[in-house]
Amino acid sequence: MATIVNTPTVKEELQNLLKESRQANEAAVNYLRHNGVELSFDEWLTPKKYAEKFNVSLQVVQNWINRGIVPAENIRVVEELNDLKLIKAVPYK
Repeated sequence: MATIVNTPTVKEELQNLLKESRQANEAAVNYLRHNGVELSFDEWLTPKKYAEKFNVSLQVVQNWINRGIVPAENIRVVEELNDLKLIKAVPYK
């Protein structure tokens, strides 16, 4: 007779992963706040999310950053999040 193993369903696994992701995000935001860094993730985006939002390629965004089209004050590098680079969510040309 075969033994039935109680394995989580795909839905349960997905729910667990989402819960862990939310907890990690909350922990990161709390850590930043504790260290005096306040970021609004509506106002600051990763280069990839910026490219998606403004319908340009990621390479274009990287070029803008490298060439100084995006002002330095509109770029943040969050060392606490593995040097995550954020760009202020305003249109550039």
